[in-house]
Amino acid sequence: MLTRLILTDFRNHAAATIAPGPGFVVLTGENGAGKTNVLEAVSLLAPGRGLRRAAPGEMARQGGNGSFGVAATLASDVDIATGTQPDAPERRLVRVQGASAAATALADWVTILWLTPAMDRLFAEPASERRRFLDRLTLALFPGHAVHANRYEAAMRARNRLLAEMLEGGQPDPAWLSALEMQMAEHGLAIDTARRELVALLAARLADQPDGVFARAGLALEGWSGTALADELATGRRRDAAAGRTLAGPHRCDLIVTHLGKNQPAGLCSTGEQKALLLGLILAHAELVAARTGRAPVLLLDEVAAHLDPRRRAALFDRLSGTGQVWMTGTEPGLFAEVGADATRLHLGDGGVTAA
Repeated sequence: MLTRLILTDFRNHAAATIAPGPGFVVLTGENGAGKTNVLEAVSLLAPGRGLRRAAPGEMARQGGNGSFGVAATLASDVDIATGTQPDAPERRLVRVQGASAAATALADWVTILWLTPAMDRLFAEPASERRRFLDRLTLALFPGHAVHANRYEAAMRARNRLLAEMLEGGQPDPAWLSALEMQMAEHGLAIDTARRELVALLAARLADQPDGVFARAGLALEGWSGTALADELATGRRRDAAAGRTLAGPHRCDLIVTHLGKNQPAGLCSTGEQKALLLGLILAHAELVAARTGRAPVLLLDEVAAHLDPRRRAALFDRLSGTGQVWMTGTEPGLFAEVGADATRLHLGDGGVTAA
């Protein structure tokens, strides 16, 4: 949970300080006021590139000095921060308690999950988008997952570069190739194991829930399974060289989601059903993380209330109540009338961020 958030030259916010409470944090204002920008800033306090996956140089405020800063104090009195310097606008820095740290270290201190309108097409997007979503969920339970993913990707890029030499008549060092393949096998197995454990835990939790206003999702992993990857890569070198990419490994998996109530693949469901599936999945995952780690995740829900009818909106607020800190955005304060009186309500406009 965040107890303070400070933005400096981030997107459209020259300077903003927010002191959120422990429950709902409701941000309202007109389109373009910077509500989603605040959520993006919070999302940068987790490993990765945030909810927009933007490059650091895109986040600095126009008219500023070319850099930005996002700093927060957690309920544990730990200070974390991220941002850039004017002389290196594309190099993102991270600090924990004032000391430099790797971005992956942020997962040790806070878990942040989000749902945005751009994610509504998750089940129709390529498998890579669902893998990215799955890895975000996995990271919440297994903080070391990001390290394994980064090292696997680095080894795979290096291997692909060596294999490209084969197409040009070169002879890459077989010992170096084997070493890279062993690294991929080691980290690939860790990636696959964590993903499968997360999917099993979350699928069991979803299956045990009663039918309600949010559709229940069935989950499974399809594709490569973590066995003998080093041998598979070694025997597939010429195949991969011809393809220009590695064709075996955890980067070839897909998250398969099914509407349990209709026994139908999520990709064939209506847009409304897909959104309900995704929302139900996020809620169940947040509850799972809180139950398994004792630390409720920070939830960022962008424009989620506007697309729900009053019954589902009330059910959403009821289910979220008491589950931790939940940041929500919307253009109309009336959308959040059923949120408790203890919510932190903020208005974003020409005057900056003010109490609503």
